[in-house]
Amino acid sequence: MSQVFHSDVIGSLLRPGYLTRGRDAYAAGDLTPAEFKRIEDRAVDQAIAMQESLGLDVVTDGEFRRFSFLDQVVSEINGVEPIEGAPIRFKNATEDWVWHNPFTVTGKISQKRKITLEEFAYNRAMATKQIKITFPSPLLFYSSWSPELSTAAYKDAFELFADAASIIRSEIADLAAMGCTYIQIDAPDIGSIVGPENRETRERLGMPTERTLTEGLDIFNSVGDVPGVTFGVHVCKGNNMSQWMSEGGYELTAEAMFSRLTNFDVFLLEYDDERSGSFEPLAKAPSDKQIILGLVSSKTTTLESAADLTARIHEAARYTGLERLGISTQCGFSSTLPGANLTTEDIQEQKLELVAEVANTVW
Repeated sequence: MSQVFHSDVIGSLLRPGYLTRGRDAYAAGDLTPAEFKRIEDRAVDQAIAMQESLGLDVVTDGEFRRFSFLDQVVSEINGVEPIEGAPIRFKNATEDWVWHNPFTVTGKISQKRKITLEEFAYNRAMATKQIKITFPSPLLFYSSWSPELSTAAYKDAFELFADAASIIRSEIADLAAMGCTYIQIDAPDIGSIVGPENRETRERLGMPTERTLTEGLDIFNSVGDVPGVTFGVHVCKGNNMSQWMSEGGYELTAEAMFSRLTNFDVFLLEYDDERSGSFEPLAKAPSDKQIILGLVSSKTTTLESAADLTARIHEAARYTGLERLGISTQCGFSSTLPGANLTTEDIQEQKLELVAEVANTVW
């Protein structure tokens, strides 16, 4: 097992108001690229300083140079057209909300630019703690697949996933050459498949669940075949404006995930509420894998109890042992620029401080 970090972070942070206003001004042509980059740099400086001051083992730049965690899939790819993809249903306590990927794959995909190289180069100069860089899963292209339009370029969606994996793997190789040692692949595609609605949507698009959990995970695993890098996979059930895509435990996915993602060292798993089920499936995790428990919710303003979190860690340890566990939030705080509508920057900082405090107490 690679070095164990007991207090981890997922990736995105709430964008400061001045960064959002700066992005709008830049889009309107009111700022030069150099002026906007100085605003981005300021926001990243503050994000890294905040995380390090709280005592977290791992830091990110908050994904402040992106509109969303999906930027590599929806804004930096050739071979797509601005045609809405299949409906993806998000839920909250009172109603459902439907999202469509704004692009559909209509040709062979290729990369416009490698957006993470700038991120890492800047972060490396600013941070003293372990830096993490995040990528979306290659399987997330399922939301841009059309059986009518995409088949002109690809026999099926799994050929598309393989091309996406190759693009991501190439960018990771460049990061590794620059000295990047920790990369996380965000995989709500794995987490949300436990929900019947999401599973049925993908089945209708020609992606059988059994094939996704075999061939699909093998394609996913190929992304992590870059020497010198610790790979983590973040498995959640979606998080957009404090809403989620699916609910259900890990019984459907645990065995396939742990047995096929052999290139991955760290599994960061959503566990912040009852929608995630029990810790029992963690018993299927090989002994050389680290499990980061996403026990602290990034969706709400309720601050969890340190005592309750500690108790849950020890409950999970019954299935894994204590030393290879860690704690984080269940997801980022702002998967897209608009953020999480139930959270504030003050609460965000308190929750990250709680992650560091509990980790320091337990380990």
